[in-house]
Parts: sequence; C-alpha cells; structure tokens
Amino acid sequence: MAKIEEVFRLSGVPTHTFVEPVRYQEILVSVRTPGRCMVIEGPSGIGKTTTVTKVLSDLGINNNVLSLSARKKGDLEMIVELPDMGNIGTVIVDDFHRLPDAVKERLSDFMKVLADAQDEKSKLILIGINKAGQQLVKFAHDLGLRLDVFRLESNPIQKVEELITRGEEALNIEIAQKQELAERAQGSFQIAQLLAHKLCLLSRITETVSPKATVSTSLAVVVEDVMVELARQFKEATLVFARGSKLRKEGRAPYLHILRWLSEAEEWSLDLSEAMRANPQLQASIGQVIEKGHLEALLHHPEKAPILTPYFHYEPSTTVLSVEDPKLIFYLKNVVWRAFTRQVGFKTDFFPGKYDFALSFAGVNRDLAERLANRLTEREVSVFYDLNEQHNILARNVEDYLAPIYRSEAQYVIAIQSPEYPTRIWTKFESDQFKERFGTNSVIPIRLSTVKPGAFGQDDAVGRIDFNVEGDENAQLDRIADVLCERLKADRADAGDKEEDGEEE
Repeated sequence: MAKIEEVFRLSGVPTHTFVEPVRYQEILVSVRTPGRCMVIEGPSGIGKTTTVTKVLSDLGINNNVLSLSARKKGDLEMIVELPDMGNIGTVIVDDFHRLPDAVKERLSDFMKVLADAQDEKSKLILIGINKAGQQLVKFAHDLGLRLDVFRLESNPIQKVEELITRGEEALNIEIAQKQELAERAQGSFQIAQLLAHKLCLLSRITETVSPKATVSTSLAVVVEDVMVELARQFKEATLVFARGSKLRKEGRAPYLHILRWLSEAEEWSLDLSEAMRANPQLQASIGQVIEKGHLEALLHHPEKAPILTPYFHYEPSTTVLSVEDPKLIFYLKNVVWRAFTRQVGFKTDFFPGKYDFALSFAGVNRDLAERLANRLTEREVSVFYDLNEQHNILARNVEDYLAPIYRSEAQYVIAIQSPEYPTRIWTKFESDQFKERFGTNSVIPIRLSTVKPGAFGQDDAVGRIDFNVEGDENAQLDRIADVLCERLKADRADAGDKEEDGEEE
C-alpha cells in the first residue's frame, strides 16, 4: 500500500512516479565515461538533480558521491579547493550559476585537466540553470569539446502524463482531468507532483484505495487552493521585486513589466534583450534598469536580497533573468494581474506611447537637457534624449527616426526654450513635428529667463515652467523633475480610475 506523500512527492527524488527525461540514456553514458565532466542545465523544477541522482543510483555509485551546493557557505569553500584535492571521486556541484566568476573560471580549467588526463578517479558534474555551460566556455574557449553539456528543456506533455499515470497506478485511482492537469504543469515534473498531490488530498485520498476510484474534483478548485498556499511563500518576494528599489508611481513600472513578461515566457527564464525588442514601447524604461545596473543592484540590495535571491537569478552577461523555483512561475501565471498591479501600488499597467517625455532643445543647452533627462530616468520615467539613442539612430534616416517620436510616440514634449532655440535647424524640424500638439495639452515649454518677451508668440498661452539661468540650476531642475513627475502621477491615477469605472459599468 502506497501513501500519497510517497507517490506524488513534494520534495526529494520520486520513487513511484520517476520518469526518465528525454536524454536520460545519454546522461548515463556520460557519467560512466572516465574523466568526462558534464554540465546539466535547464529551468528549475525540470528534474536536473533528480535525473543525476537516479543515474548514479542505476550505476551503483550513489554512495560514493560528494554533493555540494553553491548556496551553502561551507560548501563554497570546498568547491574552491576542488582543483587542489587530487583524486576527488565523483563530485556534484549544484547551483553552479551562483558561483563567483573567479570560481567558475577555476573549475573550467580543472575540467580541462581532467578531460585531458581521462582521470578515472575524478569526475565533476555541474548543475545549473539555463546557459550554465555557455558561462564555462566563456572562461575556457577550448573546453567546448572536452565536456558534455545537456540542456533539459521543458518536459513534453506525454512525459508529464506518464508521471501522473504512474501515480494513478500506485494509488489505484483514475484522474478524470489528467490531460488538463498535465497541461497546467507546463512541462514541470515538480508542478505536476504538486497539483496531483493537492488533487488527491482534496478528494480525501491519502493512500492506495480499493476498489479503484475516479477522482473528479475540479482542477480549478485545486489551483485556487494551491494559489492560497503559494501566496504565503511568494507574495512578498513578487511585490518587493515589482516595486524595485523604490515605488515610483510616476514611473513606467519596469520591474512589474519584467515580472509580467516572465509569467508569459514559455520557459522559467526570460532573455530581457529579446523581451525588449518584442515590446519597444517599454524598451527605454526597462533598458535603463538593465544598462545602468539597477536590476542587478536590486537583487544585491542588503535589505531586499534575502527576500529576492532565493527565487531570482540574473546573469548580466546574457541579460537572462531566471526563476529558481518553478512554483513561483506557476504563481505568476495564475495570479490576477489587475489586482496584483494595484497591490504593488500602481492603478494601471497601461502606459500610452513609447516615451513619457521627449526633450527638444538647442545644442547650447545640452548640459541642462542631459541633467533633466538623468533626473527623470532615475525615477523610472521613459525619456527620449538623443544621446541615449545614438546606437538606434546610427545608419538610419534621422528625420524618419525622430519625426514620430515628437509627433506622437512621446506622451509629452518638453521644449527647452532659449534664445537659440528658434535659430537651430534641428529644433525647427522637431517643433514642426509637435506644433499641432499645442491644442492637445501635451507640450510643456521650459522657458529660460534670457528669452525676450513675445519671442515664442502663441506659445505664451500654454502653461510653462520658467527657468532662471542666474539661479541655483540644480535646485530648479529638481523642482522641475518633481513637477513633471506629479503630472505623470495624476495621469496614471486618472487612467486607473477610468479602468475601474469601466469595470463597474
């Protein structure tokens, strides 16, 4: 008689429900090849560690294996010393991706030595998330052919169904919604175990039954119950991540959108470079948190790191953000995003246009424009400032690139009006693009005190910000940034109120 906790296991190596992944036999051959080191990479919860453990058991060498984890401080000290230990036997280093680069490089050199010597007494098995093997080769370019790299992808639905079927046989039950359960697991054996375990408990099945029973509890009820439990584990971490270093209601919520993209990804990781290309309207705001190191800093923040690092890993060299626990991805895929957005602190997750502000200025005022742009981008506001986009403008028709930005892609145009502004070719071009927007409340002039009265004609009828060139420039720029951000906050609140009114109707 089998017990539910032995059949659909929530942790540890499965017994009744172990299913060989697609590349199981290749991994087995690699493990028994003398001196051949290996890397197993792939999303969390896909069965990497379970597969290695089962292979070692099948080969009868599981009792002579040293398992180390990069997460454990004591283990890390031993990992560093591995190359100096001589015959190490078979050593597993789990969470390899979390090792410092210097240690990764040291291990890559060690693996070359073992491969060249075909040392029958030493084998190193590294387990990590996506692109762990690529990180090794980065440190040793000639290592590629000297080790085996196995990438375990999301498990085919047939494999997940096989796991569930084995559980059915062990408990003598038939799950009515087996195919739907397998689909909801999204390729993760761990999620399949979790859902099947909860399904049985809600159906009051705790061990093998007789006679055979059909389990017909609604899967929607199962998911709802699981989500309540997962919220206790993940809600704080997801809210902390979504708010970033500081909640900025005037900003474009870049961290919230990263989470949303992660929930929509087919795997348990997200290539942020690819995601930005697919979402150009958010490229400016999210690009800055990557390029300026804000995302990496968030995950290393002394107060936030203990909450975030158990679940998130970011590799700056590949711009890949990975989730360490597949249950977190399941939580993100099933959370009510409209409600979650408001819990984070935003009334809306919709932002019109590619940019919040586009700066238009004469070249002599570039220093002023750049300082204002920096103040706004630091507050997670999307700003078009030409020097930040030189890589996009290169080799393109500049007028074709700039025209739509000033015409419609920026929610507001900020025109820094100086005596030189009307005399410059590019400011003339830019103002021609946005001149029709003066009647739409979307052009904000910042007029320098050196401008003569009446120099900008009808622009005098538009509410503007005055700038005294003889005053404290930094203090004035701080005040201007505050005013502009308050404008965005009001817009975000209005958009959120309209959404709520629409829901009520």
